[in-house]
Amino acid sequence: MSTKDPKPPDTTPGQGDPGTALKDRVEKPRNFKVLLYNDDYTTMEFVIWVLIEVFRKSQIEATRIMLTVHRSGKGVAGIYSKEIAETKASLAMGHATAAGYPLRAETEPE
Repeated sequence: MSTKDPKPPDTTPGQGDPGTALKDRVEKPRNFKVLLYNDDYTTMEFVIWVLIEVFRKSQIEATRIMLTVHRSGKGVAGIYSKEIAETKASLAMGHATAAGYPLRAETEPE
């Protein structure tokens, strides 16, 4: 009888280590943009307030985004994971509804 140790398992990536093969296939989750859309009723001041309070933008950045929304019809308020983007869009629209504005916020894949 031999006292030699049996051959150790092959741990070459993707060759016998099932955890490694799985890691190679897992992709990074997609990010989502939160878009704000222009309308004829929501005030510029309110859009800036939403960008500061919900999206944590500085006064300067919020003003720049608001002007993009105003001039182009829509603008990116931020880019987040899907769940955070949906939550922020919902919060923005909730604040708008409570204030009587028809501000629309939507998410879309980046």
